[in-house]
Amino acid sequence: MTRIKDASTQPDITGAVQQLFKAMYAGGVPQQTLELVHLRASQINGCSACVDAGTASAANSGVSAEKMLNLAAWYENPIFDDAERAALALTEAATRLSDRPGSVTDEIYAEAAKHFDERQLGALVLMIATTNFFNRINTTFRVPAGQKWD
Repeated sequence: MTRIKDASTQPDITGAVQQLFKAMYAGGVPQQTLELVHLRASQINGCSACVDAGTASAANSGVSAEKMLNLAAWYENPIFDDAERAALALTEAATRLSDRPGSVTDEIYAEAAKHFDERQLGALVLMIATTNFFNRINTTFRVPAGQKWD
């Protein structure tokens, strides 16, 4: 059972979220990379609503079905380029903070910094954090896959 059925009752929240996404997409990171980051964090957190929405967004941005199907095994799959790998490593480390102390290591961050400038790193971290935020909201409110917020 969905616990909140109408996002229009939360206009301040939805407006703030729209501003976050505007900042992320203006950060200079390729949209396909941002979509992969969103989808991977949502997979890790088991958020069906975000995986569903993220799959559609990724497809709309041009991410191949092959990449989406292989995303859980990105580390060993050559279809992901070095920049995508760095973004996904950062995503996994920042999403799994409770798995181990110091999970966002200097090495992980330095590898991401080889591929993204400071503005882009800010956009990546904002996407990771916002995705984790949404994953927690959607699972708490039991938002089902396919739920559309108006």
